[in-house]
Order: sequence, then C-alpha cells, then structure tokens
Amino acid sequence: MQLYNTLSAEERAIMIDDAGKQRLTLSFYAYAKIQDPKKFRDDLFLAWNKLDALGRIYVANEGINAQMSIPEENLEAFRATLEVYDFMKGIRLNEAVEHDDHSFLKLTIKVRDKIVADGLNDETFDVTDIGVHLKAKEFNDILDDPNTIVVDFRNHYESEVGHFKGAITPDVETFRESLPIINEQLQNHKEDKNLVMYCTGGIRCEKASAYFKHQGFKNVYQLEGGIINYAKQIEAEGLESKFIGKNFVFDNRLGERITDDIISQCHQCGKPCDNHTNCENDGCHLLFIQCDECKTAMENCCSTECLDIIHMPLVDQVRLRTGKQVGNKVFRKGKSENLKFKHSGELPNTALASSEKPADIRQKIKIKKVLLGKAEHYYVKAQVGQFTIENQELNIGDKILISGPTTGNQELVLEKMIVDGAETTTAKIGDKVTFEIPFRIRLSDKLYKIVN
Repeated sequence: MQLYNTLSAEERAIMIDDAGKQRLTLSFYAYAKIQDPKKFRDDLFLAWNKLDALGRIYVANEGINAQMSIPEENLEAFRATLEVYDFMKGIRLNEAVEHDDHSFLKLTIKVRDKIVADGLNDETFDVTDIGVHLKAKEFNDILDDPNTIVVDFRNHYESEVGHFKGAITPDVETFRESLPIINEQLQNHKEDKNLVMYCTGGIRCEKASAYFKHQGFKNVYQLEGGIINYAKQIEAEGLESKFIGKNFVFDNRLGERITDDIISQCHQCGKPCDNHTNCENDGCHLLFIQCDECKTAMENCCSTECLDIIHMPLVDQVRLRTGKQVGNKVFRKGKSENLKFKHSGELPNTALASSEKPADIRQKIKIKKVLLGKAEHYYVKAQVGQFTIENQELNIGDKILISGPTTGNQELVLEKMIVDGAETTTAKIGDKVTFEIPFRIRLSDKLYKIVN
C-alpha cells in the first residue's frame, strides 16, 4: 500500500498544470474521540490519494484538522470519504475566498498528540463543551454591544495584516501562549461581559471557547467557521465587513484579501503592504512582510546578512548552518531586530492604503498550458523579467502565460529574449532567460507556454 508521496512538489505542480482542471482550496476540522489515529491516518491517505487530494492534515485522539486542495470534479467523492465517519457526517467545508491550484502540492497527514497544541494537561477539561456559534450577521450585531469583548486567537503575524475592528490581538507566537494571557487579562469580566472570539477557520476558537467556559466565563461566543466563513457570508448577504485587511492562511498563498484595506507596512521600508514572504536564505526562512520594491532590491531576503549568504557557494551556505536548528520554519520566527516596521500587540483599526483590485487567480483554464519555469528577478527600471527554464524549451514566437496570486494571468507573445548576455531564438532547460515584460512580476510567478 502506498502511504506516502512519490512525487516532488515541482513534479506535482507540472502535473496539475498539465491536467488543466479547476482545484478547490478548503479546510475543515472536527473534535472527536479517535481510538486509533494511526489507522485513521492511513485510511484517509489511501482514500484521498485516489482522488488527487492534496493538503496538510493533522489527526490525533481529539480529532482532525485539515487544509486541502482537491479537484473540483472530485468534491462529492471527497465528501463521501468523510461521511464514512459518524463524527464527520454533514461536516462544514470552508472553501477559500481565493482559490489557487498550487495552494498545496503534497498530501501530508501527520499523527499528533493534539490537533491544536494548547499546553493544557487538565483531564477535567472537556473540549466539546463549547461556546455559542455565531453566524456573520449575529457576529456583527454582538460586536456593536458595548458589553462585548472580542479576542483574536491567532498569532501576531496573522493579526498584523487583518483583524476585526476593536479586537484584542495578543502579541503571541502560538495559540497556547494566548490562553493564559487572555484569561489573566479578563479575570474581572467572567460574568458581566460577552467574550467573543474568532480565528481563521474556527478550530482554535472551538477549543478556546471550551477552555474559557471551563475557566468560569458565563457568556462565551465564537465566530462559526472563522474568518473564512464570515467573508463568504457577508458577500452572500450584503453585510458590512467588520473585519479589515487580509486573512492570513497557512498554505502557499499566505493570505486572501477580505477588504481592500492595507493596515500593515513593509517591514523593511515602511511602505503600506500586507504581502508575506519567506527569507530566501535556507538557514533563515524568516516570515515577514515585504513590498515588491524591497523584494527586488533584497532578492527576497530579510536582511543584508541573508542577502550576502544566498550569493555564497552552496557548500559555504551549508557550512554556516551546520549544527544550527534550521529548516522550514515558515510560520515561526515572525520577529527579528531587522524588521524595523514590524507591529504586533495593539494594532490600528484604520487603513494605511487601499490595495489594487487583484486579478482573478481562480484558474479556470480553457486552454492547454505547460509549465516552463519560474520567475527569478524583475528589473523595475528596464521592465525586464528573468526566468529559469526548468521544463521543455522556450522559443521566439511562443505564446506564453505568466501567472501568480498578485500578477494574475498575463498572456503575451515572446518576440525577443536574452540568454547568457546574447540574443537567442531558443532557451533550453537550465537556461536563465530575460525578456521585456510590460507589467511587474513577482518571485512566486510561474512561466507557462500556451499550446493549442
């Protein structure tokens, strides 16, 4: 039985693009008593692998937490795999506000001690004794009540780019840190205030609401389905959004826009910006906010030190991080002295700027396209982009597509290109090719060739 991935992320990306099928990004969770998490994990892998389902899933004795990408045509078959289990019958699937075919490129299902680490060792704590679920309109109404205290149970790098107006936004790195902080802060309001909480998709608030009821709070409420579900409901019902900014998400997108408000700054220059990136230095991977200009100037790095390191020979880079705890810490290390414009804790409720209207990144592909490579650099003044060719050849006269979450889908016909300083008609695998592009590109963008 195959119980693991056999393709790399790059190979999977090519397969997705070649298939040309619409994929959905969704999330769900359920608290339940699972007797054998290992068997449960293996059964899910076998069922979901057949459906080309991808994602990051955690299972434990206390339940399941999943963020996934599935082919739209397999949605009902996927639901059927959930209905096999009583505790997932009729489960709510939170569809992303913005879909991206590359949101997940592997199927990873891990067995954990808990699906949400809380640092609690209290056997009397019942995680199923939860607070009152509120839909979007009910949530908006209770926020207008002067007796309401609203708490953001996400981490500082999430709330910095978007939050509900007037919310308490704890300056924390993890969910477990926020529980005792909020408990201490609100000790005198156990009976006289409405304690209202929210998070990305609802799973952290589900546990938090049970925790605060266990601590003696009388009026405990949570946003049903989190920010993801709230955004869909306000759009469908024409309601005012009391959430401002962008909702941080834990996949390759790193965020989906809820309102046009930009409430955060580039951590390097202070320009209004809410696009997260990860430091290019493999020994760092610091998560921070970086505008396009700084991204180009700093080559995706968080500091001049990391910029120097990525230009070293690989053997020297490996030597520098030998013996240090490094790796893919994408959603940690959210703070550094190098981030001069980083804000956390008490955050503003007013916008610094408005975002440009994003292009539709929901890839409804009606034409055949083949992934050629990825963006490496954009020279702003010259309006020239650099790409690495990783698959097939690129030729003068080819119709190409440049695609990314911010760039959208931009088509053009290639009329001139440069490889190794010389004009050429063909770029081969391994070549770094540059050509003029009349619009800004990003390092996350992909280059495709359109084939009819």
